Amino acid sequence: MNLRPLPAALAAIFLLGCDGAASPLYRQRAADEMPARSPASPAMEMTPGLVATGGQGVEEGSPGAMPQVANDPAAMPSMVIRTGQATIEVDSLEVAVASVQALAARSGGYIANSQMHTGGVGVRSATLEIRVPSQRFDALITGLPPIGKVESVNVSAQDVGEEFTDVTARVANGRRLEQRLIDLLATRTGKLSDVLAIERELARVREEIERMEGRLRYLKAHVATSSLTVTVHEPGPIVGDEGSLGVIGEAFRQAWRNFVGFVAGLISSLGVVLPLGALVVAGVWGLRKAWRARSQ
Repeated sequence: MNLRPLPAALAAIFLLGCDGAASPLYRQRAADEMPARSPASPAMEMTPGLVATGGQGVEEGSPGAMPQVANDPAAMPSMVIRTGQATIEVDSLEVAVASVQALAARSGGYIANSQMHTGGVGVRSATLEIRVPSQRFDALITGLPPIGKVESVNVSAQDVGEEFTDVTARVANGRRLEQRLIDLLATRTGKLSDVLAIERELARVREEIERMEGRLRYLKAHVATSSLTVTVHEPGPIVGDEGSLGVIGEAFRQAWRNFVGFVAGLISSLGVVLPLGALVVAGVWGLRKAWRARSQ
């Protein structure tokens, strides 16, 4: 089917209808527009001095070139995701939970998730996840000691600056390719299969752009906000093991064991003390007898 005989208005309506039904994705182009590229080859490649524009290289600095993202690490924005975990021993669980909530409010954050364990015979505890602006994360850490006895604090940082820069460049190239495909649809005349192929490619480009933009939004949100998971718990109860006589009973039992152990040690030591004592007595008796004989 050839679109050359069709009126311009009819062709425009057909193209708009195809464009409105397309969903986004991104790799190949019409074969006659990209003779040097196979359909399975990557849609966007960066070469030194060139900016990818729909499969064709454009000299950097020319009017049609896209601005490149700086590769200098000093020029890249600081993109660090910080997370932490802290464990605190407290006297009262309810008071500690209220203190953690107040600390989150003072730091400009909020409680994202919370769990409490107060039933049964186990230790009463609560786990709260705090989300605060990244610049207030250090202040949040320093505000933990007044809540109770801080047992542990672990902080981890993940640098996503390289990924953010790479995805930003890919989005820019994808936008350039999308515009090129739209221009092709506006001026394309030929077989219907060629037009549909360009429509499918435009759908792929848009879907890939939306996916990468979603990743950028995710990185920005997690860089701007840091999270700290705080676990507060009361001291464990001082009780004996199941089936025992309790703490006092166990103390008496241990005292008896210590006494029996002492007597047993004393008895076992007689095997060494008695022979030595006999030797000492015999020696003293012999010396006294010899002294008397010499005196006479």
